[in-house]
Amino acid sequence: MTAALAAAAGAVGFSHSALTAPTQANTAVNLAALSLDNGSLSGITTARIQARQLATRDHSRSDLTTAGAETTKKQAAAAALAKARAAKLNASNNQTAKRAVALAAAKKAEEKKLRESLNRCEMMLSGYHITATFGQGGDRWARNHTGLDFAAPGGTRIGTVMRGVVIFADWAGSYGRQVQVRHADGTVTWYNHMSQFAVSVGDVLMAGDKVGEVGSTGNSTGNHLHFEVRPGNGDPINPMSWLRNHCGLNP
Repeated sequence: MTAALAAAAGAVGFSHSALTAPTQANTAVNLAALSLDNGSLSGITTARIQARQLATRDHSRSDLTTAGAETTKKQAAAAALAKARAAKLNASNNQTAKRAVALAAAKKAEEKKLRESLNRCEMMLSGYHITATFGQGGDRWARNHTGLDFAAPGGTRIGTVMRGVVIFADWAGSYGRQVQVRHADGTVTWYNHMSQFAVSVGDVLMAGDKVGEVGSTGNSTGNHLHFEVRPGNGDPINPMSWLRNHCGLNP
């Protein structure tokens, strides 16, 4: 019995020994193959990874290129917009400067016109002839003549000789209907014997503005304007000399 068991055990041990070697060999071969396969797989995997990395880099480069192009385009657009705004601003500044020059010129012209209007003189009437001069004696007045007489048809328009303010417009005894105009330098001019007034006290007149019409009121022998010039509204001076020297007029 023991011998039989021993024999059986020996048989089993043989079988195990016999089977172990081939199995180990196959396992080694399989491991080698697996190792080869793993190497190949490793190489393939590495190649794929490298390819993916290359594709990723190429894609990144493409994205960067596209982004760079877009940035350049935006920068160009921004530069063009800035240039257009600068041109518009420059044009606006030029236009403003031109307007300022034009306004300054207009203001200067207006000031010149005003100065000229302040100093401008005009003859009081037209269609006249002088019938009496300053200082002339005669029985037509109580003393030497104090003004200059311009004979003209009744109703002839009478204008102020230069710019001034009306300080009197009323009946003045022997002078008849009289208007007095005070000028910038204080000189007062008198317009006498008028048939009617065209102004009131306080009116501001420019040279040539109507003050009344030729008449024969007061101590008068016919239609005429008796014109007097009184510096500071004092004593009369020779109207002929004043008209020539002060106003540049030659009656």
